Amino acid sequence: MFLSIFDIFKIGIGPSSSHTMGPMLAAARFLELMRKSAFSAHGVRCSLHGALAFTGKGHATDRAVILGLAGFRPDTYDHQSAEAVLADIQASQMIHPDGLHPLAFDPARDLIFDYKQSLPGHANGMILNALDRSGDVILQETYYSIGGGFVLTDAELAADPGPKLPSNVPFPFRTAAEMLEMATTSGKSISQMKWDNEISAKSHPELSNGIQQVWQVMNDCIDRGLLGEGILPGGLRVRRRAMAMHTQLMAERGQNLTAPHSINDWIATYAMAVNEENAAGGKVVTAPTNGAAGVIPATIRYYLDHVPWAQPSKVADFLLTAAAIGGLIKQNASISGAEVGCQGEVGSAAAMAAAGLCEVLGGTPEQVENAAEIALEHHLGMTCDPIRGLVQVPCIERNGLGAIKAVSAASLAMRGDGQHLVSLDACVETMRQTGLDMNEKYKETALGGLAVNVPNC
Repeated sequence: MFLSIFDIFKIGIGPSSSHTMGPMLAAARFLELMRKSAFSAHGVRCSLHGALAFTGKGHATDRAVILGLAGFRPDTYDHQSAEAVLADIQASQMIHPDGLHPLAFDPARDLIFDYKQSLPGHANGMILNALDRSGDVILQETYYSIGGGFVLTDAELAADPGPKLPSNVPFPFRTAAEMLEMATTSGKSISQMKWDNEISAKSHPELSNGIQQVWQVMNDCIDRGLLGEGILPGGLRVRRRAMAMHTQLMAERGQNLTAPHSINDWIATYAMAVNEENAAGGKVVTAPTNGAAGVIPATIRYYLDHVPWAQPSKVADFLLTAAAIGGLIKQNASISGAEVGCQGEVGSAAAMAAAGLCEVLGGTPEQVENAAEIALEHHLGMTCDPIRGLVQVPCIERNGLGAIKAVSAASLAMRGDGQHLVSLDACVETMRQTGLDMNEKYKETALGGLAVNVPNC
């Protein structure tokens, strides 16, 4: 299975790729299934299981499912229209999807948070049912939101044997070792190989414009976050801080009053701006997930704004390299907090960002692989323990620290020649095994860690 850069970087909405974007896409897929069905449905029902049940309300999963059933999609989401549709559904207890008869749907009755029954395929499971006038099920499908906005049916998940050899691409690397071997043989950089793989299925303008759009959405998200004020939704009363931090940093510029390490504050501010926007339900890019959406944009912004010889044209190389590393991690381990904890989200994002930065700083393929390994290695074992199930604490600050680690990892790799003891492949496999061994309460259920040791009211 070849993972495109646009599989890794998806434009969508906050606060979660697994719990918001995925369920919305699953509901949209069920509408398509209903349109193809010979049955005429009178109503629809959804049950959420596992981590989707435990932290669904904090991640706006209920809202996402309802909007998905109403025909909304993350990449074209319009907030004002969504609010109007939600109010109408709440009042009328009816959904009016295109191409189907109106469907009876009472959010209080037909959206079920099942805290007792987890589904066998994945921690993020949901079952959608179409009902006849008697309330009997006439069509049913099970969906799993497997991280990063990826959604699979029960059958699709069962049929997926794991990493496959990509087809019809010139550089079909499945592991970092294969990637480095192909780079040596071809004399190409990782970004060049990734470009060649992508261009085999897309036109040059389509690929270039798509990458530019991804970066534009990322950069716009930083800028919006730097202007955002007030309290984030969800009940924790978490204050948005990126604007105040940025104002302080701008005031200190040129005054020679700050220590050199204040560059870390700039990096953290950019990342926190993104994740505050994500927590507020804003437009973000999965990178590779929403919970880790700030790490890569912050690292790129650091490169553009603070590295004197930075070239904006190299942002595409950064994103292509990051996507290559993200694809290896996704296919050989996981990017899902519900599967492996936050090591799979912020850890993966830091590895991707470190690789991208090393590439645009002139690193060799061996140094790029080393940068990714360093960043991922020092996130191993990180749990996912969001307070009240919200993508706020510790998630927002964690993105800031993940971006700082990414920059440090790239710098450390550039100081060496690419030779190192622990390979990226070994580190990815270690993350996979650590995720399997990790107690379920530390994997996005809000049943362990900070989620139970910090008062959330």
